[in-house]
Amino acid sequence: MKPDFIEELRWRGMVHDMTPGTEEQLKNEITSGYIGFDPTAKSLHIGNLATIMLLVHFQRAGHKPIALVGGATGMIGDPSFKAAERKLLDEETLRENQEGIKKQLEQFLDFDCGENSAEILNNYDWFKNFGFLEFLRDNGKHISVNYMLAKDSVKKRLETGISFTEFTYQLLQGYDFYHLYANHNVKIQMGGSDQWGNITTGTEYIRRKAQGDAFALTAPLVTKSDGTKFGKSEGGNVWLDAEMTSPYQFYQFWLNCSDEDSKKLIRVFTLKTKDEIEALEKEHEEAPHLRVLQNALAEDITRMVHGEDDLETAKKATNILFGKSSKSDLEALNERTLLQVFEAVPQKEISAPESMTVTDFLGDHIGDLIFKSKGEARRMIKEGGISINKEKITDGNADFDFNPLENKYFLIQKGKKNYYLVKIV
Repeated sequence: MKPDFIEELRWRGMVHDMTPGTEEQLKNEITSGYIGFDPTAKSLHIGNLATIMLLVHFQRAGHKPIALVGGATGMIGDPSFKAAERKLLDEETLRENQEGIKKQLEQFLDFDCGENSAEILNNYDWFKNFGFLEFLRDNGKHISVNYMLAKDSVKKRLETGISFTEFTYQLLQGYDFYHLYANHNVKIQMGGSDQWGNITTGTEYIRRKAQGDAFALTAPLVTKSDGTKFGKSEGGNVWLDAEMTSPYQFYQFWLNCSDEDSKKLIRVFTLKTKDEIEALEKEHEEAPHLRVLQNALAEDITRMVHGEDDLETAKKATNILFGKSSKSDLEALNERTLLQVFEAVPQKEISAPESMTVTDFLGDHIGDLIFKSKGEARRMIKEGGISINKEKITDGNADFDFNPLENKYFLIQKGKKNYYLVKIV
């Protein structure tokens, strides 16, 4: 039995607003619905992932999801609740961004499941042949300036200034909805709560131009428990593209969420059932230090976005810091992940070690990075507190014959928690 879309969203806390009649429409028939994604970057980020999950649930409930890539509207930029006008992108950059976004969307939706198979469309396909005067004559007259000015997203920008280019954005998005309604039988548009004004412009457009009924649904914008914006790390956006945010960094982001945030995020960003989530919450409350919720959240989302192999690499990299890993786990890391794992530890560049003992290397060759003298190094080795590349050092007089990681790094561990990274230059 397929889940009820609205009921599923409600228990997950994913309904902010919807127009009257939306629930009835979805119960009456298989309905086509869409969400727009502007190609402002070559990758979507985890803020976008919340709206992607709307489409995922929509399809799982038996409806037909459409992802609209804004090849045309992306040339203008949505002014909704932005403090300043966006930088306009050139056509080549927009095309590259569109292709990157399409590939990512294909990871989440089923494009071969019969009548509710997903589709990806591009609004440039219908806007590219429109003349300016033609658009104004045939479409601009259906939405008044007074109506457009009344939108909160526009009101806020009037205080700081808004160009005519950005002002027309909601008209273009409204036409998108009309075009999809007329040509693809799309009856509902969804998005984040900041899109309510743009989406309802579309329902009004359809009512006035086609005398039709169309519907709108928005989800709350995901915020942290302290009210701050969700989706950014210290380095900026957390991207879905592995080249922009590595699987290790991605995994770490979710792993480091607070207990309170994790309870909300696991509902929004995973497909776990209500019973599964409540069981995890109970287990977490019994032993909060084990961070059961964070681990389940991080594993589920990393697997969904990056796949099982990258998840396992991210987990191995994480375990290295806590001493729960082997030499083979360390050697399996690529250079990028190795440097990310140990970016905060003391580091030093040295010349390639020639013939010398382990004690000479630790006490002299790397200077005072770890030890102030060979005697101190010798004592620590004798106590069993030193490892190089995850190999325990038992004889300080042995020849230093370790193979560097990635042909250039030595990872030295002193005690349980102190790491040092030495690079050969």
